[in-house]
Amino acid sequence: MKVFITGASSGIGEALAHAYAKRYQNENAIIGVAARRSEHLQALRQTLEAHYNIKCAIYTLDVRDAAALSAAADDYIRQFGAPNIVIGSAGVSSGTLTENADDTHAFQAIMDINVTGLVNTFQPFINAMRLAAKNGHIAQLVGIASVAGIRGLPGAGAYSASKAAAIAYLESLRVEMLHHNIAVTTIAPGYIRTPMTDINTYSMPFLMDADIAAAKFVNAIENKRRFIVIPWQMGWVARLMRLIPPVLWDFMAKNAPHKPKINVE
Repeated sequence: MKVFITGASSGIGEALAHAYAKRYQNENAIIGVAARRSEHLQALRQTLEAHYNIKCAIYTLDVRDAAALSAAADDYIRQFGAPNIVIGSAGVSSGTLTENADDTHAFQAIMDINVTGLVNTFQPFINAMRLAAKNGHIAQLVGIASVAGIRGLPGAGAYSASKAAAIAYLESLRVEMLHHNIAVTTIAPGYIRTPMTDINTYSMPFLMDADIAAAKFVNAIENKRRFIVIPWQMGWVARLMRLIPPVLWDFMAKNAPHKPKINVE
């Protein structure tokens, strides 16, 4: 199994790297991990290779840098061939308010990382994966979205908008890739215990540890689910959220707690 994961220095991306290494240990698995923090990637590679007997290739980059991702994809393909699975897990979140001019840069960064970052991640792998799929190999693109993309949340306009855009983008991509026998999976997590959620000061229903979530993500990917909300309880919440009329949603959400602001640059 050959897997490439962005956002792998912490949170869901790191947990996914461990989940794949554990599942395919001693099977000559090759896991490529990419993120901005080189020291975290170095530590991750050491852990994965020592504990699971797999090959780990690291790429220090920002998913906003299309050229860097293209170079990483070229290197991975040159060394190991086309990956079976590419997972776009890099993402950021911060409280934002349109009325605050200082938040404009945060809006841009969140959209660039959470949406354009997916495009930059997938694009340089598609040609090689298309050829591999023709020869009967597994070929799958996976994007990590969020339940926050189902309805707009107050104080999180940038994050909700980015994840709504990610969901729509991945749906478009899924239909496009049907012609190439490349599967596309959208995973919309609820609250997962990561550094991104550790700063939240409000209640997070159905909060799930990252390692447990990652194992469920891997199962969903192997089953080639088109769209899935994890945990399942949040799936029902998401269904209900879609059905709530706008006037009722406004009344329910207007006093909801806001996510704290963090530096997302």
